[in-house]
Amino acid sequence: MKTFKKVYIEITSICNLACTFCPPTERKATFISVDSFAKRLDEIRPHTRHIYLHVKGEPLLHPKIDELLDISHEKGFKVNITTNGTLIAKNRHKLLGKPALRQMNFSLHSFDGHLGSTDREGYLREILSFVRDAAEHKVIFSFRLWNLTQNNITNIQKSRNRQTLAIIEKEFALDYQIEEKVEPGSGVKIAERVYLNQDHEFQWPSMTAPRDEGRGFCHALRSQAAILVDGTVVPCCLDGEGVINLGNIQQASFTDIVEGERANAIVEGFSRREAVEELCRRCGYRQRFGA
Repeated sequence: MKTFKKVYIEITSICNLACTFCPPTERKATFISVDSFAKRLDEIRPHTRHIYLHVKGEPLLHPKIDELLDISHEKGFKVNITTNGTLIAKNRHKLLGKPALRQMNFSLHSFDGHLGSTDREGYLREILSFVRDAAEHKVIFSFRLWNLTQNNITNIQKSRNRQTLAIIEKEFALDYQIEEKVEPGSGVKIAERVYLNQDHEFQWPSMTAPRDEGRGFCHALRSQAAILVDGTVVPCCLDGEGVINLGNIQQASFTDIVEGERANAIVEGFSRREAVEELCRRCGYRQRFGA
């Protein structure tokens, strides 16, 4: 039986921002029900103990995020949440002290990626306040600034990042500028269980993106799988539109789906360093692992 380091469970396809780097989903806007979430945990239990509550959508929009965390703990799962951070003040009471919560990733690049953003200081203040209060619960935090370009970044974005980093440096009393320590694609530890990662702007794979010869490797269905909010199982967290539909968890078991012919063909293909799915041939992330 396949085991995964993590399984992504999308709990909503809805987001409260419209970031330039994240194309809006064309799928139905919906939230997962508490019962459906519990059933999905039972389905994936033989395969993993670590879940990530996102693919597309903003997980803190889910009105019952606290119940989802409680159920995750009851069933023995550790939870990672990736959020744009704008709703942290409204949800802090639903998150603090939840034993299932292992890690929170804050996509700080979403502040500048969303054209309507205002009050950078207030935005970061609420996030940092939550981080301070959650520190005693041993949650891991990752601040993400994924807005570099291949030609580095514009002076405008560099200035915006400096404003963000200066606030973080002051919060943690750092005696250095973070840019001096962090390399693109990696992170720097800035406090106990607190990290900052910078990377190039994220590109979602698309069937309209350029196609290459398909050489390369990917961890899809080898270390991860994902379940969209409607139950569609996909190979990884990058298939935000469910293009590689391996099956639906409401019609077949998760085990049967990830052990199925199409799923196995994907894994076997990447063992040969070959992308067999059309979307995979149009995914730039695969190139990170070499040809």
